[in-house]
Amino acid sequence: MIRCQGLSWGIPGHPLTPPLHMERPEGSLTAIIGANGSGKSSLLKVLAGLQKPLTGKVSLNVQRRGGVSFLPQQQHLDRQFPISLQELVAAGSWGNRQEPAARNQRLKAVLDDWALSGLEHRPLMALSGGELQRALLARLSLTEAPLLLLDEPHAALDEKGQALLWENIQRWHREGRTLVVVCHDLAAVHTHIPHTLLINPSGCVLGRSAELIAPTPYTQVA
Repeated sequence: MIRCQGLSWGIPGHPLTPPLHMERPEGSLTAIIGANGSGKSSLLKVLAGLQKPLTGKVSLNVQRRGGVSFLPQQQHLDRQFPISLQELVAAGSWGNRQEPAARNQRLKAVLDDWALSGLEHRPLMALSGGELQRALLARLSLTEAPLLLLDEPHAALDEKGQALLWENIQRWHREGRTLVVVCHDLAAVHTHIPHTLLINPSGCVLGRSAELIAPTPYTQVA
């Protein structure tokens, strides 16, 4: 599904890591972790075709149109854009060949799934950070892309929102989709994502999450 050959990225003349050689099979679920500024989001953009690599090549075994869905970070969105939450979410069904009635029914179900019912007509600027994040994830739910690239999907979500997030990530994985998730919550990665790519300046390490991420230690206080 994903093949990186001699891939490097970053500022021209200053790659963030040595060249990356990596393959991820169809239906895999992989986290990307690393320190701030290590290049996690930049790598995701390179995989999505939104940013050119410095060297190397990315091959994606998906159709060119509708094969990849990318979840950006909120800071890259224009919250002044004059659309409602429902219009934002409905954009996820663009290109789907469904009858209008079926499309509307599916939209309503997705809004319910992400606890967004009752907020349909709110403009983006009137949404909280968590509501906007759930709307972006709901839009992703309407896509039929076999490859999902998620950049910090847990950002701004409360406990309930995070539970919905991981529930849906597991569902997408069971459906056979391929997922790559940039995530700072190492405990959640350890629990929910089987494989992890760790980005370091000295190189990238791909392995099982249980081996790359140690469980959070707890101190007995009573």
